[in-house]
Amino acid sequence: MTHKLFVLTGALTGALAVALGAFGAHALKARLAPDAMAVYQTAVQYHFYHALGLVLVGLAVAHWPDSGWIRASGWTMLAGIVLFSGSLYLVAFTGQRWLGAVTPVGGLAFIASWVLLAVGAFKGS
Repeated sequence: MTHKLFVLTGALTGALAVALGAFGAHALKARLAPDAMAVYQTAVQYHFYHALGLVLVGLAVAHWPDSGWIRASGWTMLAGIVLFSGSLYLVAFTGQRWLGAVTPVGGLAFIASWVLLAVGAFKGS
């Protein structure tokens, strides 16, 4: 069942990434300063990449259902979306640069999630 949860979460976060990207391109472009818009675009870009990653994790869990490594990868990837992209969205909207201190934690979560996925695939039977 976990594989369906990751595919569903990936699909929904992907839809959200597309919606937020369109919102940024149409509604925010004239309202955000260029530097804030660049931060926002980075948030959307990584959000979308890792939404696709969650779908991949779901497929990997379906293939290796007993792999705790791969399940951990999915949860870590979701945490990365929230921490990395979420903090950048907040920086772009609020201008509060101190929120950017959370961003590297999300980046580390992204890196860890891909390493966990690789270990799970390597150890998979």
